[in-house]
This record gives sequence, structure tokens and C-alpha cells, in this order.
Amino acid sequence: MSSHITPNGLVLQNFNAPLKLTDFKLIAFDMDSTLINIECIDELADAIGLKAEVAAITDATMRGEIADFKTSLRRRVALLKGVSVQDMERVYNARLQLNPGATELVAACKKAGLKVLLVSGGFTFFANRVAQRLSIDFAKSNELEIDNGLLTGELIMQTWGDICDGEEKLTTLLSTCSLLNIEAGQAIAVGDGANDLPMMRAAGLSVAYHAKPKVREQAMVAINDGGLDRLLEVLS
Repeated sequence: MSSHITPNGLVLQNFNAPLKLTDFKLIAFDMDSTLINIECIDELADAIGLKAEVAAITDATMRGEIADFKTSLRRRVALLKGVSVQDMERVYNARLQLNPGATELVAACKKAGLKVLLVSGGFTFFANRVAQRLSIDFAKSNELEIDNGLLTGELIMQTWGDICDGEEKLTTLLSTCSLLNIEAGQAIAVGDGANDLPMMRAAGLSVAYHAKPKVREQAMVAINDGGLDRLLEVLS
């Protein structure tokens, strides 16, 4: 194993190089602050004047200072009661952007034969659109309950449960590997927050993207500057 810090914001640690992109068969991405530039829940809260309150909880959760993601998410979603579908549309159209290099990295992975998974503690309203935009193969996220065009402050129970937390991300990574008849070691996991660590630990290659300190320290590759496609500098 080797550890190397480059002068341009790319950190390799506990990492046997060189590896090839074609050594892998699946890449799993977190969405908020990884594939996209925002935390959608914080931007939704802005519509009702509660962004600072919700963002503080989000940040503490992503840093790992609040260990119970499910309780944290329910608390934040409850504060969204009254946000309208029009507010959600505005967040998607005016504030949500793909992070630099996202399109290029996903395209390179698909060209190399990898399947792509988006697994998010965020919401289907955004995740399904991002998945479609990037031609992602599999997506899982939480679904907000809507009544008469307004959020109720609750989540909808889906076939697998109601909250995609760190353990559900891990379960999804492993079940997708099983579906593809591959080992977890043939998967790459990319994230930025503490709830991404379970799937990152299970994957053959873990990548922290502009991540919280706890996540950067544990990832095999940390991209601290530049876009997601900088991973291609590591994988020949």
C-alpha cells in the first residue's frame, strides 16, 4: 500500500496503483454535493426561510457529528412542511447543477463497460431527474410525501423502506453487485459525507469528492480540488 499527496489536490492513500477503469464493473455515486453542487434539502428549506437551521443539521450529519442519519433526516424533512412543488421545481431549474467532471466521468465509466448507480439520502424528485440526465443505470433515494402540491413533512414508505441512510447505501451497493454477478471489490464508491462511508468501505475503490474531513481521511482517493473526472488521472 502507498500514500501520496500530489501538489494539485489529489490524495492517494492505502492504494495500490496502478489500477485500470476496466478493473471495475460498477461505480456508485452519492448525489448531493457529489454528483451535484447543492444539498437539495437545504435549498428547499430556503423557500420557507429555514435554510440556516436545516443546513446546520445537514452539515453536522455529513461530518459524522450526528450519528443517527434517520433521525436527522426526519427532523429536517418535518421542517419542510409547506414547501410547494413549484419551490422544488425552482430549486431544480435555478440552483441544481452537475458538479464539474460529472458528465465526463460517468461517460468514461459507461464507455469502459461499468454500470452506474446513484444512491442518495436525498429525494427522488431530484435524483430521478439527475439519473435520467446522466443516463445512470440504477437509482435509489427517499420520496417526499406531497399533498395538494405541498410537502407534508413526511417521507413515503417504499418497498425497501422509507430512508436511504448509510446502511441502506451499503445494502444497495451489495445488492447491485449481486445483481450484476460481481464482487464488491469490483465496485467504486464516490461520496462526500459520513453516510457514504459504509458503502465506501465495502467497495474496491473509495473516492472522497470535496468531502468532509472524516471521509477524506478514510478514502483511498481524495479529490480536494477540481472535478470528478480527476479520478481518471488515477485510473488508466
